[in-house]
Amino acid sequence: MHHDVVVIGGGTAGLGAALVLARSRRRVVVIDSGAPRNMAAETTHGFLTRDGATPAELLAVGTTEVLRYGAQLLSGRVVDIAEADTGFAVETEAGQVITARSVVVATGLRDELPAIPGVREQWGKGVLHCPYCHGYEVRDQPLAVLGGANRAFSVHQASLVRQWSDDVTFFPREIDLSGDERRRLAARGIRVVEGDVARVVVRDGHLHGVEIASGQVITRTAVFVGPCFSPRDELLTQLGCTVGEDGRVAVDATGRTSVPGVWAAGNVVDSPAQLIHAAAAGSRAAVAVNHYLLEQDIQSSLS
Repeated sequence: MHHDVVVIGGGTAGLGAALVLARSRRRVVVIDSGAPRNMAAETTHGFLTRDGATPAELLAVGTTEVLRYGAQLLSGRVVDIAEADTGFAVETEAGQVITARSVVVATGLRDELPAIPGVREQWGKGVLHCPYCHGYEVRDQPLAVLGGANRAFSVHQASLVRQWSDDVTFFPREIDLSGDERRRLAARGIRVVEGDVARVVVRDGHLHGVEIASGQVITRTAVFVGPCFSPRDELLTQLGCTVGEDGRVAVDATGRTSVPGVWAAGNVVDSPAQLIHAAAAGSRAAVAVNHYLLEQDIQSSLS
């Protein structure tokens, strides 16, 4: 079947786009690899009407809503998007080819975490990155922030996390703090512990503290880290979408790329996007895609 739109990625951005397009009576297929970025998190927060839902629950509700309006959902990983006479040919890892007049890419990003023992194991549990998503749940507890390669993010995060607790310790690690940065941290009442971090200490499955190179363990109940955000934009760059000076695929306010008929939404082009922002970006892209298809429909009728 030739579709109006192929949506690549079944997270909140992809489902948000598919919902609007299916309700617009477009023929929509969502292809999802089944590996959402936030599956490690125990709960999600900040999504109006769904605060406290698990990632699986949120996606289950969204999928049910999308299927209700006639969209299709396929499991698989897309390996290629190619321009074709009818629009685009989208190929999956299994060799299936789906054709469509337009494409929405909502493949998200990868979180590249500090290579510290215990961080990956506790990711989404005792090790967190977004205080807006999880800060309230660890409020008024002894917290840590680990510096990392994402320097500006890490230093800002240390000051920000202080909003949820008056007991925050910042471990700069490889970051050489400037005098002004130290004064700002001190003004917030944040303790700075220099030196290498040996590991995140876990006891009975729960985060216990941060061990520094000397062997000293600073007891903490949660640790915030600043990952490097790596967009899963290979499909877009392979297709020839223009990349901006920031290294990300360039899009307009609706998510439209430089390739006519191709949109991108969510974390693949917007690393700070929280779940509710990603869903909104998908919806915004869907409206633009529908207008694009509408113009094609009109031109086809005129010819």
